[in-house]
Amino acid sequence: MSIAGWATAAGTTRYRDRLASQVAAGHFREAPGLDGVLASSVGLGSYLGAETTEDDERYRLATRRVLELGVNVLDAAINYRCQRSERALGRGLADAVADGVVTRDEVVVATKGGFLSFDGKPPADPAADFERRYVKPGIARPEDVVGGCHIMTPRYLRHEIETSRRNLGVDTIDIYYVHNPETQLPVVGLAEFERRLTAAFGALEEAVADGHIRAYGTATWNGYRQSPESRDYLSLERVLACARAAGGDRHHFRAVQLPYNLAMPEALALENQPVGDERTSLLLAAAHFGLTVMASASIYQGNLARRLPPFIAQALPGLSTDAQRAIQFVRSTPGIVTALVGMKSLAHVEENLAVLRVPPATQEQLARLLSGGRERSA
Repeated sequence: MSIAGWATAAGTTRYRDRLASQVAAGHFREAPGLDGVLASSVGLGSYLGAETTEDDERYRLATRRVLELGVNVLDAAINYRCQRSERALGRGLADAVADGVVTRDEVVVATKGGFLSFDGKPPADPAADFERRYVKPGIARPEDVVGGCHIMTPRYLRHEIETSRRNLGVDTIDIYYVHNPETQLPVVGLAEFERRLTAAFGALEEAVADGHIRAYGTATWNGYRQSPESRDYLSLERVLACARAAGGDRHHFRAVQLPYNLAMPEALALENQPVGDERTSLLLAAAHFGLTVMASASIYQGNLARRLPPFIAQALPGLSTDAQRAIQFVRSTPGIVTALVGMKSLAHVEENLAVLRVPPATQEQLARLLSGGRERSA
């Protein structure tokens, strides 16, 4: 039995107020374009891990625990751990709802579709698995697959949304991302890519109308952080034009997700996005268009959890570990609504979420960090 409802302004405000004594001011912030929904500055990611029952259980317990501690953003993708991450997060959410930890309207549930997904574990014969699960039922054709791994046809996405809803145990997904659409761009060319993206967004507009999702967007790896000359570069302005072509001026494209961290600062630092006659950063462009931005890879899959330069600790006081400092940098950057952090260990949950008890860094602290620890010159 799935959980009815979706994140609302009233529900997330209730959650914020109930958790107010456990977290510092500035932790909850309004998510632009999401009808007044408040999102936590840190969210639970679920990319890493093995396809095992042990890691399933770790994610289930981590999900319940982060909801207790003040995190109300859960992020997955259907292909993460062969659908097991969605299922584990769904069980953790169901446990938390059943135990009275949260109600459905307090939690933002996001997932992604576009990559081929296996069911439980990688099959011995992927081609035969694809034929059995997708071709024979008429869900996808071999010619729909780009690069051996990516599909974003309307019929495929509709099927993936239904599967994700079952995996997560919810009637409605709050944010549904087309996952790394730029994978197709170098293969099919810009004109065909935009035709395909518009068709995909049309399917997602239908899913909104059916109550299966509330909003949609794109979750990318390279697309928004590239030079405009790169073959897989995405212009947010042109992506939004595809959304308008699919859904009119009242379209439901409301969010973007991309990597952003101390080692990958392009969303802030690279002025690669056209807005009218100007070029600006992805974060400023998203703000201009009224979009929520969620940052993936906040600690860069653990690479930023240790051995950071000492000046970072000096610039970001009040924290005890490098993982906390890496998270603090991301969640404090203007324009980032939520810093997603993969956490399947309860010990890492407790360590990382200690950052919630510290206010976000000031702009002066961030400026000092970005200058390499030097004070800004007058």
